[in-house]
Amino acid sequence: MGLNDGRLYRASRWYDPLWENDDMRFGLFGSASARRGGAEFDSSEGFRDFIDYNVEAEALGFHSTFVVEHHFTGYGQVSATLNLLTWVGARTRRLRLGTAVMVLPWHNPVLLAEQAATLDLLSGGRLDFGIGKGYRYNEFAGFRMSMEEADARFEECLEVLLKAWTADEPFSHRGKYWEFDDIVVEPPPAQKPHPQIWMGAGSERSIRQVAAHGFNLLLGQYASLTSVASHIAAYKSEVEARGRRFDPMQVGVTRAFFVTDAAEEREAALERRLQNRVRQLKLATWPDGTVLGGPDRATGDPRTINEASAMYGTPDGIAKILDELRNVGVGYVLINGGGSGGGARGRESLRRFARDVMPMFAE
Repeated sequence: MGLNDGRLYRASRWYDPLWENDDMRFGLFGSASARRGGAEFDSSEGFRDFIDYNVEAEALGFHSTFVVEHHFTGYGQVSATLNLLTWVGARTRRLRLGTAVMVLPWHNPVLLAEQAATLDLLSGGRLDFGIGKGYRYNEFAGFRMSMEEADARFEECLEVLLKAWTADEPFSHRGKYWEFDDIVVEPPPAQKPHPQIWMGAGSERSIRQVAAHGFNLLLGQYASLTSVASHIAAYKSEVEARGRRFDPMQVGVTRAFFVTDAAEEREAALERRLQNRVRQLKLATWPDGTVLGGPDRATGDPRTINEASAMYGTPDGIAKILDELRNVGVGYVLINGGGSGGGARGRESLRRFARDVMPMFAE
């Protein structure tokens, strides 16, 4: 370390010791793959590799893991999120277990409340319950459910969930989509009054609604730096307008990462990420060509968005991007390692991030 103008040089970057909020928190975001196959193909291999990846992430100092929910993809994305997180929870001790997100319109709220509370109890209160309305056309079509009903189904499911977790006396519910008679939902969650709720959002209106509910916010991995800044500002403004204190750890910002010193390896990883996004966008496209929003659906040239939103490259290059995010109010970053292609290379990228990047942002 050396001194220059009152600042310390730490791990190839300037660090101001007078800035109280210099530290950042890091978690994981992503999915596993359990493809269909014949007798010679082990469909569980992708899940087992994902669990081992999370076990190592805990040992490396990561705070959490957030896991997606998707259906009918054809390439085996996680569909039974709480089941997978239960297994991760059994193999870890401190790692927070997040859903990103449970799509409420598709779920019976009472069964979902029971399953989530069970995971929260077994993990010792480690569940971070992320929720959303869904955005992929093919999933709503597969469930034979109209996307026009998503908002109403979401609100009714959320109402019953919160009542199920907090009501000590029997209650009944008569709604448009669900009816329940004289029920007490068991078990109760470990966290009181219920697990912390996180919600994905991508417009200022929806972000202010998240803050109005008192929920934490999840921002998607394709949002530009400018969008991230404006979204955090809107959330902070709404939180403070309601008499609460804003904490940067209430906002999780997802970013794809891949640590490499080789330019050609970086370019190949960016191309894989672009092709994956194109494939996912097709699943969200209506028959008339319309692509609905969703927190990850940044608009504009796909290659430009891909390049601007990914943290791919050397540790110093990634640290520069994280500095830019921190400067607009980001304190909690969820990293998605899909760019590595998985396997041993993905595990080494995770280790390098923990060893060469995270210490730059520790208090």
